[in-house]
Amino acid sequence: MNTRTLTAALACLATLTLIGCDPPTTDTKPTPPPATDPSAAPPDKEDEPTESKAVPDFVGMGLQSAQDAAQAEGFYSLKSHDSAGRGRMQALDRNWKVCSQNIASGKVAPTDTTLDFGTVKLEETCPTDDAKPPESAGGKMPDLVGESLKVARGALAPNTSITTKDATQDRMVLLESNWQVCTQSPSPGAVLNGRPVEFTAVKFEEDCP
Repeated sequence: MNTRTLTAALACLATLTLIGCDPPTTDTKPTPPPATDPSAAPPDKEDEPTESKAVPDFVGMGLQSAQDAAQAEGFYSLKSHDSAGRGRMQALDRNWKVCSQNIASGKVAPTDTTLDFGTVKLEETCPTDDAKPPESAGGKMPDLVGESLKVARGALAPNTSITTKDATQDRMVLLESNWQVCTQSPSPGAVLNGRPVEFTAVKFEEDCP
């Protein structure tokens, strides 16, 4: 065997050896996860029970302090209203004090319960009971004398035409919750049927003429 033939034979033998040592080819691509339906509802999760606690006594506290104390106990759903029935907003909580609470102190309630505080301004005396707003029943004019103009307006249908005048001077009525009704027209019990309504009023610290 000449040199050229021997070299070719050795090359073939080396090629066969390499092929024989190689592992078999396999498909190593990862299997894609099954497609999910975007409209499918998420798996149900068992609702966690709401914690319940005894409601503290907030009466006599400043409104801001009462709100802070309620939140410290886990009660975060809070409301407040004007116990005097004038419909005033508690714009600055530190200027108001708590007269009543809708959930009695000591009663155990879920912490997601809404606590509603009845309030008056710091310099005012708490009423025995929260004043109830008047209502227009059967389309008749309610008795609104002594009510704040804001409450009187709220007792009538939203489309009622209302005129308000200062009963003693020629002042503009700018903040209706600070004014009390002195006279009204039509009289209590009159059928409204779309009739315009007129009020005269003075400020709450003043006397009606």
